[in-house]
Amino acid sequence: MTEQIAKVLERVREQSPLVQAITNYVTIESCANITLAFGASPAMCEAWDEAYDFARISGALYLNLGTLTKEQEIAMTPAVLGANAAGIPVVLDPAGCGAIPRKAEVLRHLGRIGSISLIKGNMGEIKVLAGVDANVKGVDSSGEEEGIEEAAATLAKEYGCVVAATGEVDLITDGDRLVRVHNGVELLTKITGAGCMLGAICAAAAAVCPEDMVLAATAAITAMGIAGEMAFQQAKAPGSFRVALMDAIYRLDRAAVLERGRITC
Repeated sequence: MTEQIAKVLERVREQSPLVQAITNYVTIESCANITLAFGASPAMCEAWDEAYDFARISGALYLNLGTLTKEQEIAMTPAVLGANAAGIPVVLDPAGCGAIPRKAEVLRHLGRIGSISLIKGNMGEIKVLAGVDANVKGVDSSGEEEGIEEAAATLAKEYGCVVAATGEVDLITDGDRLVRVHNGVELLTKITGAGCMLGAICAAAAAVCPEDMVLAATAAITAMGIAGEMAFQQAKAPGSFRVALMDAIYRLDRAAVLERGRITC
């Protein structure tokens, strides 16, 4: 599968897809920068009266519920409608839904009015959305894996989409296929917004691989994990690691994916 992943990354850089993002204010700049470093073109367009038209000219739509404002919530509806009208993927990160029930209701509303292609969250968030008890603290999860396969598959079937649950070992499923990504380092959990940035590059991968969202999600998650490993070789503390991570995503190439990718299907 590493060969397919390498091809997805190459397509991102060849096509430089436009990714519309309505995302977490804490990490909006990081999401924009990592999308650029990954090879795509970010547009942080969240004005409600522009969201529909902008989605229709984009390659993918990324929605992040982390610091959800009423203005963002209102803008997400026309954005999803525009994305669905244009036939582009919608990637949704339910950040914080384990702590704040309103966010899960926003996700359900968006699922009712349109189609979601990928839900990417940590294991705690995915369990909560699937109706399973989970240990969450704000936007963080304990990372407990017990029952995560069943929870992710249940959620995937409920929304008719692909679900990616991140943790020590990441899991991607459409309810039938199951992929695990074993790349990554613990320091990724020590910087603000690693999950938000991952969601952004998931959208970039989805834009060039809309026909296979399991592959698109796996490609982005593998890329982030490998980049984290490469960055850790250069930096052992959060501040320098953040900079090294951005550089590693930018430098990531086919050789690194083929050599370092650790995936089980």
